[in-house]
Amino acid sequence: MQTIPKTIIVFFSLLFISTLTSFELLHAQDDRFIVVLDAGHGGKDPGRPTKNGYTEKHIALKVVLELGKQLEKHPDIKVIYTRKTDVFLELHERSAIANKADADLFVSIHCNAHHTQAYGTETYVLGEKNSSRNMAVAKAENEVIFLEDDHHEHYVGFDPSSPESSIAIGIEQEIYIEQSIVLARKVEDNFVNKLKRKSRGIKQLSLWVLHNTYMPSVLIETGFITNKNEGAFLNSKNGQVKVATAIKDAIIDYKKELDLNVGNKISLSVDTDSVVKEDDPMIVEGVTFKVQIAASSRALEAKSYNFKGLPDISREKNGNIYKYFSGKTSDYNEARRLQNEAKLSGYSGAFIVAYKGNNKIDVADALKTESN
Repeated sequence: MQTIPKTIIVFFSLLFISTLTSFELLHAQDDRFIVVLDAGHGGKDPGRPTKNGYTEKHIALKVVLELGKQLEKHPDIKVIYTRKTDVFLELHERSAIANKADADLFVSIHCNAHHTQAYGTETYVLGEKNSSRNMAVAKAENEVIFLEDDHHEHYVGFDPSSPESSIAIGIEQEIYIEQSIVLARKVEDNFVNKLKRKSRGIKQLSLWVLHNTYMPSVLIETGFITNKNEGAFLNSKNGQVKVATAIKDAIIDYKKELDLNVGNKISLSVDTDSVVKEDDPMIVEGVTFKVQIAASSRALEAKSYNFKGLPDISREKNGNIYKYFSGKTSDYNEARRLQNEAKLSGYSGAFIVAYKGNNKIDVADALKTESN
């Protein structure tokens, strides 16, 4: 048996080591933080209807492309787009792209719409339950399912127009929800603190596009394109860059916080109290709740535009003082939501008052009546 020359052994040894090294370097290069950016709607699905010519699918795509451009400047971040052009994607395709990429984050960008001049940002994370108040949003985002040719196959047993339909959340998704809330909080904080935008809070909805993603996921409503001022802002290049930058900064901060965690257990500071709870109605028969937002000696016209767009403004004179209120409801949980909206609008001292007939009563007494 011939002895193999030492030079050949050395050659193959070096080749083997070099191959391993190259593989390790290639793996290290691909071991980046993967962010999947999803521009909502597209193609035959234009998104929310407006009277002012703004189209949700176009604005969402422009914000996503700007956001992606900014994130791609970071070498440790890999950006994947669900769409980069005006094409129609089925909801299950969007989540499949993120799952196939084994992404670290899924961020879906949308615009809101309403028949009033409502305004402000909202960030949604996955939730199992839809209340009557947030059902309208869930329906609007989920009903794209009906535009899909084979929706009966992909969404068996789920009717996006039915309040009774719910999406079961697995144990693994509950973990992702906590991390999603962390990112959502950073996004909304940036909108408020950096862009001076009104935040309508972090909310939970049973949205299909979030349900099928197995990583922290958020759906960002960047504002109302039906609002005259906010729609113009979102439709402008300047507005799109500012919105994208605020979201980019939130993602970078989230990643930095994640990188500080060492070991297998991820521990992020989750402020679950900041999530707006969409509770079932808490009706108190015979009682009307309002939110007092201001008191002044000036008699202002009780119109929303005089009070930062808050709804259902009413005025009451008490001596020489005029008191101003937002809302009128027998649902205490709705009153709490209105109070939170007033505070986010700048009325930090807003508080709930209760009336029985024409008589003002303590809120605590009103709630005692309900509990009995």
